[in-house]
Amino acid sequence: MADLSGKVALVTGAGQGIGQGIAMALANAGAAVAVTGRTQAKLDATCDAVAAAGVEVMGITCDVKDPLALRDLVQQVRAQLGGIDILVNNAQEVPNGKLLDVSDEAFQAGFDSGPLAAFRLMKAVHPIMVERGGGTIINLASSVGVRWDMTGYGAYAAVKQALRSLTRAAAAEWGDVGIRVLTVAPHGKSPGLERWLRDNPEEGAAFFRTIPLRRIGRLVEDIGTAVASLCGDEFSYLTGATIPLDGGQANFD
Repeated sequence: MADLSGKVALVTGAGQGIGQGIAMALANAGAAVAVTGRTQAKLDATCDAVAAAGVEVMGITCDVKDPLALRDLVQQVRAQLGGIDILVNNAQEVPNGKLLDVSDEAFQAGFDSGPLAAFRLMKAVHPIMVERGGGTIINLASSVGVRWDMTGYGAYAAVKQALRSLTRAAAAEWGDVGIRVLTVAPHGKSPGLERWLRDNPEEGAAFFRTIPLRRIGRLVEDIGTAVASLCGDEFSYLTGATIPLDGGQANFD
């Protein structure tokens, strides 16, 4: 486990699932944590879990599709916790479905909540991280971007692949000021994935057969702890990469 004592992390989409698991792991590593999402009750539950680690925590309701809300979010975190050293862009509305079935509105919402929100937050935290001598940005992508059969996942894959491009660009442009930017592509026991497995049992069984470790990642122990480690000094020479936390399933070559 990395030692993130004295660091401040901001995690979007942290009311449940992978975002919540990452927030808890960052807290376990000693970071103060700000979490955001659209549902106050879910944020309250995350804050309670994070606070159990003995770190400072704050929860802020926010629609990441709203640029003014994102600006206010960064200002509130900086004012209360003193800065931002780690940004985890996890929030995402998912435009799943075959191309002819995905509406323009759903596709737009996917981009607004994913790569556009991440783009805005990355730019907003940049000067704060520069002032603090650097930082780490983690963008959440997905193995759907390199899926063997893209049927039903093309719009979602497009959204997630855009995040990988932003990661590469920011890593190249901001490395000289000590900001590392990474993409993580996880399989975690999120409510969304568990719902998909229930609704698609045959496809779910086939899905498990493609995972060499034959299981889905645990939210805190497998996904969150790995992300926290990537934010530590031990990985200070790693940037611009896509790290698949998926039991060996995806091939990003």
